This record gives sequence, structure tokens and C-alpha cells, in this order.
Amino acid sequence: MRSSILGLYLLMSLAWAQTCLGLPKLVVSTPSGYCVGIVYTGLRMPRGVLPMANGEVWVVEMGSWTAGQGSLSRLRKQGQKYVVQRIFTGLDRPNGITQGPDGKIYVGEAGRIFRFDPAQLRKEYVISGLPATGRHPLKQLIFRAGSLFVNIGSATDNCQNEKGQPVCAEASTRGQIRQYTLTWPAGKVVGQRVYATGLRNSMALAVHSSGTLLQGENSRDNIQAADPKISDQTHPSDELNLVLAGKNYGWPYCYEMGKNAPEFPKYNCTHSQNPAFLLPAHAAPLGMTYWTSGPQAYRGWLVVGYHGYRANGHRLVAFQVDNKGLPTGLSAQLVWNYVFKDGRLGAPVDVKSAGDKLYLTDDRSGMLLVFGKP
Repeated sequence: MRSSILGLYLLMSLAWAQTCLGLPKLVVSTPSGYCVGIVYTGLRMPRGVLPMANGEVWVVEMGSWTAGQGSLSRLRKQGQKYVVQRIFTGLDRPNGITQGPDGKIYVGEAGRIFRFDPAQLRKEYVISGLPATGRHPLKQLIFRAGSLFVNIGSATDNCQNEKGQPVCAEASTRGQIRQYTLTWPAGKVVGQRVYATGLRNSMALAVHSSGTLLQGENSRDNIQAADPKISDQTHPSDELNLVLAGKNYGWPYCYEMGKNAPEFPKYNCTHSQNPAFLLPAHAAPLGMTYWTSGPQAYRGWLVVGYHGYRANGHRLVAFQVDNKGLPTGLSAQLVWNYVFKDGRLGAPVDVKSAGDKLYLTDDRSGMLLVFGKP
């Protein structure tokens, strides 16, 4: 009831008489010729989104940071509006969603991953026993060449409780991406390995057509508490990392381009991979996608949602990429001035492409949005 009232209030406060793509228009700044439509309001902390070829849109609703409050919803268009049906409920802090080579939909709960056939709606758990405690329990997941890659976020901000120790014990089991090998068409897990380490929280993952696995790193907070000479407003930068097998990307020992974290001044940061590209500090990339079928101006570009509440956040940004899917340096804002009339900031989470449109979730306002040309 409360979320429904909030959704109604948002629609009333966002000049909903204007339309975008046949939907109420969100009042934000966009490039000329583009707009943002409000697909649905009143969702419960929406996180992952998956638009389907048949026009349906699946949305993961985390519900709460309390276990068992999450759900998975299917949105279908009826006439000029979308209706929502909650298919699975009682989920434990669900976040990531993707479609597998078998056509089934895979969803990451905090400690396990399940899949289902969208035509049959029977849930089957395929991976369990994942770490579900600490600061970063949420799971992001993506397929590449039949393997499933899963984020295992760190339990702490920067292993600060082990300050001054030669190594961080937590880094051996957390702050990593795991690869699960499956056989097809059965989709049975037949192997797993730690694919890459030193990644604090890989909430944004994308696979380029070249095979590149790109990660959006949510870097540490409160660096000034460890070293007052370092500004928390401008450091550390968030990152885009080219994820390679067996490589370490520095967390918690190093940040940005080989700088030592204050807690670990003696660590040799030359042992760590540098980021492929630096993002603004605290931008908080929680979702990204390659817009392979986008309009000509942004076709093939990498689109990243900045969830952060600081000045660098609450926006959608696109990056031109090279033939390996790595940013060239040219970028463009797609959505900015994303602020509601009551002063609350927008908070984009996941973003997925669907032809010439982009679907994105906002977990603070409870909205599913669509970006494109009217």
C-alpha cells in the first residue's frame, strides 16, 4: 500500500501529462530527441531488469535488505499501460538477472542462484552455498561462451579491521568473480573456479561481442578515515576493469593506478592489474550494457548507470568503445538532472538494452524506466 501511494505521488509530481514512448514522461535532462518514460511505479526496491523479445520485462525486486522480502515480477503491456505479476516471492535479497544459452532465466539471490523456463515458471536452484554475509552480499551474474560469471562481493569496506597486516585474510574468499562451467543443453554445473580477485564489488558486468568481460568496480568508502590527507570526495575513483583469468585487481591493497591503500602501505601494487578506465569517485556503477542495436549516435557504446547520491552519481552515461569493448575516452550523458521535485535524487541500478531502447530500474523511487526516441 505504501509503495503504491509513493508511486502515485511520483506520477503526480513528475508532470505526467507529458508522454514519452506512449508512457508518462520523467522530467529529466536528455540529449535532444530522446526522453525517459515511466513504465511502472510502486516496485519494491527494483534491481535487475531483463527485457524479453516478446515484449515482457522481468524485474527483480529486492524488497528489503532483510532476507526473504524479495520477489521476481513479470511486466506485460495491456493497452497503454503495464501490469505487474509477482511470479516468485520470499526471495533472499535478489539482485542479478540474465538469460542463459538454454533460454532460461537465471536469478541471483544473496546465497544462491536459480533458473526457470519463462513458459513453465518452475524454479530450479543450480548454485548454492554462496557467501551471503557482510557489506556486499548481492549477486550479479552474466554468461559468456556458456560459462556463468558471478560476483562475490567483499564482506567489509576495505578490510579495515586488518589494517597493518601483511595480507587481508578476507581477500582469499571474497572480493572476486567466480566462473561456473555448465554443460549444454542440460545446463548442469560441472566445474567452477575463482576467475579474478581483488574486485571489491562487481555489481556491473557486461560482455562485449569480442568476448571482453568488463567489470564496473564500486571502490571503497571513507578513505579519509585511514588517511586524512586523502579527500573522500574525489578518491578513490570507481573503475572499469578488463577482467582476465587469474588476475588480481588490487582490492583492498591498491586503488586507482597502483596507489597503495593507507591500510597496506607496504604492499607491492605492481602485482595488481590497473583499471582499463577510471570513473568519478563514488559514481557507484551498478549496471551496464553494450547498446548493440542502439540508434546510430550511440550504437555499440557502453551504457553505465551511476547509482551514487553524491554529485557524480544519479545519471546514465554512455562511452564510445574500441573493437575490444574498452572505452576510448569519448563519453556522453544520456540522463542527468535526475532529481525529483521534493529534492530526492534518482538512483539508476540495472540497465539493459532492447533494440533501440534502454530499460533501467531505480531502487529509491521504485520505478522501471525506458530511455529512447519518442
